[in-house]
Amino acid sequence: MEQVVCRDCIRRCGAARTETRGAGACKMGLLPVLARAGIHTGEEPCISGKNGSGTIFFSGCALHCRFCQNHQISHGGIGERVSVGRLRGIMETLAAKGVHNINLVNPTHFAAAIVQALETPLPVPVVWNSGGHDSVEMLRRMEGKIQVYMPDFKYAEDALARRFSGVARYREESLAAIDEMVRQRGPYQLDENGQLVSGVLIRHLVLPGHILNTRAAIRLIEKRYPPHTVLFSLMGQFTPQAGETEYPELMRTLTQAEYDRAQAALFESGLEDGYVQGPEAAGQEHVPAFDLTGVR
Repeated sequence: MEQVVCRDCIRRCGAARTETRGAGACKMGLLPVLARAGIHTGEEPCISGKNGSGTIFFSGCALHCRFCQNHQISHGGIGERVSVGRLRGIMETLAAKGVHNINLVNPTHFAAAIVQALETPLPVPVVWNSGGHDSVEMLRRMEGKIQVYMPDFKYAEDALARRFSGVARYREESLAAIDEMVRQRGPYQLDENGQLVSGVLIRHLVLPGHILNTRAAIRLIEKRYPPHTVLFSLMGQFTPQAGETEYPELMRTLTQAEYDRAQAALFESGLEDGYVQGPEAAGQEHVPAFDLTGVR
């Protein structure tokens, strides 16, 4: 891979990146840095299923969320750089274990390498599991290579996006990205076992103290996509991160009352297809060990 001027995420910082030299918002080179690759069972049922999801965790991130549960890799950059060939080999090894899909977690800043690794189709669907900060231009390069898109839609309120992630126009940019995902894959499709084989699953994490943001996010998705077009996952797993004292509301988990209000907003909406996750899913014990399992 030659040096490129990168505009793959919604920051469009235009950094000059080489295979190994990091620059710009993600501070990563073009070759992927991986923290873990293994069978994961903690996703939505249509992703994890009975056999698990073949999950590859990429290090680094351009979004910089102050509450990131995977901060060791997204902020700390823990991981090992691999070649495109090695990335492909890891995907094939996981697929051979009988997983339902290959799940690329936080892949946006390594899009160039992923495109090369997926030149030949895999025998299972590929899941693009991102923070909702993908650029439309980058997603168009993925067309035909990704079967399932699983973006976050974190913020309906741009003020929160600026406050917690330092991003302007998150709502507009992320909705444009989701529109492109839906254009590529169309209405979601489940197989006979209830596994998602094509389509878009949108995740929204409920933030403590910001239930109005959740209500607005639900309304936006409900109005934007016809019934039975996308799946929607309401997530109650918010886990406080040590040292995050600048924002008091981020120093606690959801209260039951907050979760009940968020769930009521979903059930009162026209979004019928998807999942709800309770606050019992919060806690660092649910975070995988980023110990290079499956990478070396």
